[in-house]
Amino acid sequence: MGKGFDGLIMKTWRADNYQLTATSVETVTDKYIRIGFTGGGLLADIPSHPTQWIRLWIDDGTGKLRQRGYTLVDPVPAEDTFDIEFAVHHGPASLWAAQAEPGDQLEASIIAKGVGASTFVVPDPAPSEFVIFGDTASLPAINSLLDALGEIPARVWLEWQYESDKTLPVRSGPATEVTWLQRVDGGRLMREQAEQITCDPGGFGWVACDGATTRSITKTLKTTHALPKESIKAQAYWK
Repeated sequence: MGKGFDGLIMKTWRADNYQLTATSVETVTDKYIRIGFTGGGLLADIPSHPTQWIRLWIDDGTGKLRQRGYTLVDPVPAEDTFDIEFAVHHGPASLWAAQAEPGDQLEASIIAKGVGASTFVVPDPAPSEFVIFGDTASLPAINSLLDALGEIPARVWLEWQYESDKTLPVRSGPATEVTWLQRVDGGRLMREQAEQITCDPGGFGWVACDGATTRSITKTLKTTHALPKESIKAQAYWK
């Protein structure tokens, strides 16, 4: 199966390719699936870091492969294993996950450096707090970020679409506040929340919602709350 234009982009960005093999499948909720993988050497070659993501190649049903970004969950470099969590909707990746069984394989690409690379690190010295905005698509990344923050204060707002979303585990630490907001009017509640909060000047904003909401909240953090661009990490997780 061909990768089309996406494949050409991956070559331009010098992506490395790996063959992943599913080792376990867990239904977390009716809309969330967690699948264990061996990395085919991926974690031996690429150091892991919080919020690390790779690109999975999925058959879109027409014989073409489409790439989608997913976060590595609980990577164990010594064993070259990790999990990937899929928010179930109608896309090709979630359809694949809904039918996956141990032994199934997927090709994955990862860009180690440069354009398109996953390179986030927690700033040093640590910010006074994190303000985090996301949803079920970015929850795996948020959980890995919260694991890395330890006792750094964090306020987290998560958008939910299905009732079961609110039962998903959030790895909140001793100084973490978590608020779930329903997705209405294309993310209106999240955008309003970003405008209403106060931000410590020494804080850090981390934003990973749908494209339009991510852009809006990022602008609010820069303008209304005067966070400098180096104190904001924003990435649209879906459109």
